Amino acid sequence: MPYYSYGYESANTIYFILLIPVLLLSLYAQAQVNGNFSKYSKVTNRRGLTGAQAAEAVLRAHGVTGVGVARCSGRLTDHYDPRNNTIFLSDSVYGAATVAAVGVAAHEAGHAVQYAVGYGPVKLRSAIVKTTQFSSQASFIILMLGLILYSQTMLLLGIVLFGVVAFFQFVTLPVEFNASRRALETLEGTHTLEDDELSGARKVLRAAALTYVAALLSSLLQLLRYVLIFLSRSNNRRGGRR
Repeated sequence: MPYYSYGYESANTIYFILLIPVLLLSLYAQAQVNGNFSKYSKVTNRRGLTGAQAAEAVLRAHGVTGVGVARCSGRLTDHYDPRNNTIFLSDSVYGAATVAAVGVAAHEAGHAVQYAVGYGPVKLRSAIVKTTQFSSQASFIILMLGLILYSQTMLLLGIVLFGVVAFFQFVTLPVEFNASRRALETLEGTHTLEDDELSGARKVLRAAALTYVAALLSSLLQLLRYVLIFLSRSNNRRGGRR
């Protein structure tokens, strides 16, 4: 038990030291999302386009057809569902003719374009969705059992499963950045938004992208914690056999 305690406490010390900047980044990112979305939700775009119309405009600009645009409840719950090929926009985006609504809607349309053109990272993410869902549900249970039962085998399995979740988040980054880039380039190229409006939409999307970066760093930090515990246990076991 002293070996376990030493390894666990050492890993926790490193974890909590690194946790502070990651936590601050997460709080900053969330504040930026809420602040920028609220700010530019009060700015009506000059063309008077609603979020739904902006999404359809982006799809047309890329020659993508057959994609539905529907309303969903909630705030910042906007997403594209490839299973039914539909862009779902929240109440504050779907019918709102604001800079924020156009930016968010164009981003979701960017995801639809990714699927239409066969963008590599989005295909990879789709291919590992089910594996990631299983890994997310099973990893915590197996990790806890590995820690409680002092089983290196179970702990290693839990680390691998948790690593799949972190990998999924890593793959998500280029998907999100690319969707925003497609959206902003289309809005600029079609003159859907003027330069000052485009700047506002860019701030909203950059803030949203930062939340994905923070989520990935948080998962990587948690993964590091378990790896350090595993390595400490392994070293202590080898030391105990001498």
